[in-house]
Amino acid sequence: MSPEAYLDMAGTEDHHWWFQGRRRILGNVIRRLSLPTDAAILEIGSGTGGNLDMLAAHGRVHAVEMDTDACAIAHQKTGGRFDIRQGHCPDDMPFDGTRYDLVCLFDCLEHIGPDVASLRCVRDQLAPGGAVLVSVPANAWMWSQHDVMLHHHRRYSRQTLTKTVESAGLAIERVTYFNTALFPLAVVARMKDRLLRSSMASGTALPPSWLNTSLYRIFSAERWVLPHIDLPFGVSLLAVLRAKP
Repeated sequence: MSPEAYLDMAGTEDHHWWFQGRRRILGNVIRRLSLPTDAAILEIGSGTGGNLDMLAAHGRVHAVEMDTDACAIAHQKTGGRFDIRQGHCPDDMPFDGTRYDLVCLFDCLEHIGPDVASLRCVRDQLAPGGAVLVSVPANAWMWSQHDVMLHHHRRYSRQTLTKTVESAGLAIERVTYFNTALFPLAVVARMKDRLLRSSMASGTALPPSWLNTSLYRIFSAERWVLPHIDLPFGVSLLAVLRAKP
């Protein structure tokens, strides 16, 4: 991502409805993975550290982030409680030899050019029975200034994500769209950015408190739905992966 995007993230991820809602949804998914006690967890693309406390509720957390400034912000925000190291997939990964019960890539894979090679690297770091939890932006037709500003390489469909995962020697245990209830609002925002040729992406700033709370409640409510059904469309995709036998 751009340096400006990291600074924006650091300033908003504790309170912005999207970050808060995503943490609630992902945390609920992780609880249902039946991880071992004191599970070893790795987050790749940890940014400025907004997910680390959520992950720490489920095990011992390591983190990898490619940006030096983001690493420094994450260390400061979390008080040095986590082992956060600079590196990137697929060819500069720290924690060599460590095997993880859960590897997380939350809106990270779209930032990486060689996504298949990166997932192969992730596969090699899994402990027996370990899982990979991935979230990515969906729908190539939604490409906008938002993706350009965040230095995305691509947006995925269920089919392209499945093909990428299988090419890496991983199996999909589950894949579903999410951020479905707010999908129409996201489409309008992306289309507005296109039509106005905006130099900034809509929706990244912290909205007024009443609106932020409302959007958070709508988005995070999907955590009650996702354990029971796969959603047919949405702004993002969520997948649980396992190593092929």
